[in-house]
This record gives sequence, C-alpha cells and structure tokens, in this order.
Amino acid sequence: MLDIKWIEQHKELLGEALQARGQTVDLSLVFFLNEKRKNLLTEFETLKAKQNQTSKEIARLQKEKKDASKILSGMKQIAERIRAITPEREEIEKRLDDVLYQIPNIPHPSVPVGTDSEANLVIRSWGKIPVFSFKPLEHAEIGERLRILDFERGAKITGARFTLYRGAGALLERALINFMLDVHTKEGGYEEVLPPFMVNSASLTGTGQLPKFESDLFKTTDGFYLAPTAEVPVTNIFRDEILMEEKLPIKMCAYTPCFRSEAGSYGKDVKGLIRQHQFNKVELVKFVRPDQSYSELESLTLDAEKILQKLKLPYRVVVLCTGDLGFASAKTYDLEVWLPGQNAYREISSCSNFEDFQARRAKIRFKNRDGKNSFVHTLNGSGLAVGRTVVAILENFQQADGSVVIPQILRSYMNGLEIMKA
Repeated sequence: MLDIKWIEQHKELLGEALQARGQTVDLSLVFFLNEKRKNLLTEFETLKAKQNQTSKEIARLQKEKKDASKILSGMKQIAERIRAITPEREEIEKRLDDVLYQIPNIPHPSVPVGTDSEANLVIRSWGKIPVFSFKPLEHAEIGERLRILDFERGAKITGARFTLYRGAGALLERALINFMLDVHTKEGGYEEVLPPFMVNSASLTGTGQLPKFESDLFKTTDGFYLAPTAEVPVTNIFRDEILMEEKLPIKMCAYTPCFRSEAGSYGKDVKGLIRQHQFNKVELVKFVRPDQSYSELESLTLDAEKILQKLKLPYRVVVLCTGDLGFASAKTYDLEVWLPGQNAYREISSCSNFEDFQARRAKIRFKNRDGKNSFVHTLNGSGLAVGRTVVAILENFQQADGSVVIPQILRSYMNGLEIMKA
C-alpha cells in the first residue's frame, strides 16, 4: 500500500511507474476521497475544539448562576454533528483504502522497463548444463516409470493438478524440505517457524493478495483461506506490532504446503508438478531497516541460490522487468533452474523486496534509536519450491537406464539411498 501523502506529492512519478508496469489507475477518485477525508477530519477537530471551549463557557455561566440554555442548545447540535462525522469519516476511509489497495507498488529505479518477460534480464548463471547420450525425458514420464509419482490416483483422490507421491518420491520430497530448512537455519541464520496453514482475510490483505487476487485463493466455509505461500502467515507474525530497531534484521524460514487455484492458467503445464493446486515450499522472510533492504535482497537471493548450488543444479538469476513484476514487489529476482526434459529454464524461486508496501498495509513498524516509529521493509523468497526441485533432480540426474541418481548431499536425508530405480 502506498502512502497517500507520497501519492499526492508524486503524482507524475506514480503515473510513470504505473505506465511502466502497463497499468492504469484512476487517481482522481483517490484525490477526491482523500480531500473529503481531510475535510471531515478538519471539521471534526474544529467542532471538538469548539465543544471543549463551550463546555468551559457553560461551566463559567453555571458557576455565576447565569442562564446557559442557549449555549446548551448549541452544544447539543455540535455533539450530534460530531457523532455523525465519525461513521461518515470511517466510510470514506474504507472507500479510500479500497482504492489504495488496488494500486501496485512502485518499481525500484534499477528494475528494467519492459512490457513482459521478454524484457527480463539474465544477470548471472551457475553450473554446467548436462549433456546426455540419449534424449532426456520430462519429469512426469520419469516419475511414472519409477512409480514414485502417481498423477492418475492423485486426480482420483482430489482432482486435476493434484499428485500422489509414493515410495522414494515421497521420501525425496521430505528429504528436500528437511535439507532446505537445515541449510537456512544452520548456515543462513534464519529462525525456523511452523505457522498455521490457514489464514484470515486481514493476513492476506496485509501481504497484498486481498482484495485484488481473491480468485487465486481457496476459501473455507468458515471464512478462512488456505495459505497460498508461507509468506502470508510469516509476514503477519508481526502485524500491528512495533519492533525494536536493534532486533532487525529478523530472518525467518518456514515450510508450508501452499494452495493456489491457478486462476487464468487453464491449459498451462497441465501434466506434471510444475503448476499444482497443492505444493510444498520452504520460504524465507525478512523484516529489515529501510536503508538495508536492497543489500538484504542480494543476500536473501544468495541464500536461495545456495540450495541449488549444493544440489549441483544449473540455474540462472533473472531480474524481472516492470511489466513482469508482482503486484506488491518493488524489485524481484527469479531463480530459473535448467530442465533438460523441457530444454528450458523454469522458475524455481522468486526473491522480492516489497519495501514498506506490505508493512504499511499490515502496520508493521519499528522504533528507531530516536524513539520514532517507521515502517519496516519486508522481503521474501522461495528457498525453494520443493516440487519444482524434485522436477529438476529427476530431469538433470536421469540415466540412460531410466534410473535417477540422488544428489550426494541428499543421501543422508534419504536413508543412504543413492539411486532411484524402477
């Protein structure tokens, strides 16, 4: 959420930023509602001051045993108007918030300008793309041949885009979760948390999923939502709180299953693990001082990269352009892992700096050494998407006989298993 004062003072800059994102927002309604809000606030404060002054005058007249009936009559009218202003102002503020919630974040000046993913920039690559003596298969076929992924029974149990992991497949998924958490806590200094997997609407509003992206969410009959990512519950740990500056940065990691309706993705990645309604992810979340958020973004991205490097999976780092940037993000790096079966790089992590966009919505502040309260900057990134890491392992380490070699670093997490065979 953008600061309304900032919007009023930077109309042209905001217009340019929205244009760079390929979006338009009618700011005239923002200015109209804000002006009405300010007028009501001014009227309220003026009437309160008059009420206080009149109360003193009535007390003086009564003390002097003089007639105060006319003033009391006027006092009644003032009190009635004060009572009327409060709900009127609250309604205007709600309407203003509803409009502000629809305005995306401002891209950082370093973000390349472009309309879609074609304008994203590759800034570095790591690892050697494997060369096979045979035509590499895609992960879905490998998983079915090894009998570790059962898409048909997953669909029977629930529906399309749900998968049943079996045997070594289930073990691999669990091994990756534990491995990622161990690396991030022991080497990255993150505190592990295990949050609720269902969240309320206030939490989703705080991180920016609501109200704009409700169609992407699964909602229960009780009004809760299945968490689309651990970013939501973990960021909201400190909603409506004031942190102490000396405690920053706060670094947390969490495993959660994630649930997404994949609205608008009809026909994309129908087969396999790439685009599921339910998937596992290890998420990294940071709460930092504003002057440190971009250096913290670089280190968070390196923390996610470390997982791919330890698994010896080739990947590249891409900075997203303005037209491909997420709604709440000011800057995002995507990590794209190489998938031989698809002969393409595919996203496996997004690492983003939201600046104070989420913190302003969720009211997460910190008290600096001068005693002043300011909004923190929030960051998050996948470290990593577990199902897509399974995809990358199956495709990069497949063998001519159909088996898959387990990365060395994972074997202790898989009871010493070195090769998955049919």
